[in-house]
Amino acid sequence: MEALRTKIIACQTIGEELKPLLPIGFEMEMLEYGLHNDPKKLHTQLQAAIDHTSPEYGTILIGYGMCANAIVGIRSRGFTLIIPKADDCITLFLGSRQEYLRQLGQAPGTYYLTKGWIECGEDPYTEYCAMREKYGHEKAYKITKRYIINYTRLALIDTGNYNSEAYRKYAKMVADHFGLTYEEIPGSREFLERFVRGKWEKDFVVVDPGKLVRFEMFYNLGSLK
Repeated sequence: MEALRTKIIACQTIGEELKPLLPIGFEMEMLEYGLHNDPKKLHTQLQAAIDHTSPEYGTILIGYGMCANAIVGIRSRGFTLIIPKADDCITLFLGSRQEYLRQLGQAPGTYYLTKGWIECGEDPYTEYCAMREKYGHEKAYKITKRYIINYTRLALIDTGNYNSEAYRKYAKMVADHFGLTYEEIPGSREFLERFVRGKWEKDFVVVDPGKLVRFEMFYNLGSLK
């Protein structure tokens, strides 16, 4: 009997990082990054993507972190769900929660960018440009600056999955435009590689078919090793 296949349902930002790592036979469905702005809508769209998955699959990898609890209450009637134990995707790009906490302690006011975020067009500069069309430069700039008032650093996470020169140039431009300190920090493939290779012994929640994804499954987020 042929083994059931594996599917990934992921945010666009994570999907861009996963593409070079996917084993043969994996299918990936990417959902819009903008769904993060409405966790209830993200929850609904994610559940719909699971429900519409073909029965030829046995396992679905959920390429999201907790994401404002949007994944809580998700259920699959016929598939095993694998979900990273992470607050958000920054942990996945940096390789571990420990590194995320280290960066948070070193520079808490950091706005992170990656290839996926840049290509999705979701960052302060794109928001400024959209508002500039409606309000003009001065008002749009003031509104955007208020939005990022608590940020002092813009960091481009380089995971090594792509040629970063074009993204580096863009990230530097955004930092300069808003007077933020620019820094490029190394990311890691380690977390995402374990994700797609079935190394789920730690740092992942494994949810059996028919079971709800519960908040308690992620309760030890602060003590991941």
